[in-house]
Amino acid sequence: MIHKTAIIDPKAKIFSDVEIGPYCVIGPDVEIGEKTIIQSHVNITVNAKIGKGNKIYPFVSINHPQDLKYNGEPSNLIIGDNNKIREYVTINPGTAGGGGKTVIGNNCLFMISSHIAHDCLVGNNVIVANNVPLGGHAIIEDNVVIGGNSAVQQFTRIGKMAMIGGMTGVMHDVIPYGLSTGNRNSLIGLNLIGLRRAKFENKNIIGLSEAYKEIFATKNINENISKLRVSLKENPLVKNVINFITKDKKRSICTPFS
Repeated sequence: MIHKTAIIDPKAKIFSDVEIGPYCVIGPDVEIGEKTIIQSHVNITVNAKIGKGNKIYPFVSINHPQDLKYNGEPSNLIIGDNNKIREYVTINPGTAGGGGKTVIGNNCLFMISSHIAHDCLVGNNVIVANNVPLGGHAIIEDNVVIGGNSAVQQFTRIGKMAMIGGMTGVMHDVIPYGLSTGNRNSLIGLNLIGLRRAKFENKNIIGLSEAYKEIFATKNINENISKLRVSLKENPLVKNVINFITKDKKRSICTPFS
């Protein structure tokens, strides 16, 4: 059902069972999948492909990048399935300098007034709480939780199943399974509760805890990694952490010393 006051460009591709509420504006380069519900006063005027089963709440704005280098070049936004995008959320597509696309996975929750900037890559099952901006080019991996009123600096990476405490300024990359908080974020431990809830094997969780202590025993992280026991390096959770740390990056790694 499309409300009579909604303005829908005839070139838009909208599945037959999509609901669009009053006073929405949908541009010509928009594709919306089945069973998606768009409530009132939503503006989507960029090249956007939105999957199925999403729910988009009032006053969401999906519009051009907030980047002074953006000159109207073609860019893309891809949103997966079953996401909840709450009131006043803003989402921007990509830019030429960042690969040209912003990507959001499946089953995410973006709470009120959060912002996903240009060229961000957001995984699956991510929760971004109220008033959290993700700066441009940020990479948020699967199952991350970011607490309210935090801010993620551009080019920052947050590894899978990491948790960010409320009101945290995220300036350093956060390892997978890490807990991070602070005015300028530091690492305070591992998300052990989340790991247990996800039913990872206990021996792997214990191994990750041991590796964590050794990796961050001193400020020379790369040397500490090189000294890790082979048995720890074969632990799949530890492998994820090591791969994350040693990957090319724009930001420094968040540590207990940050």
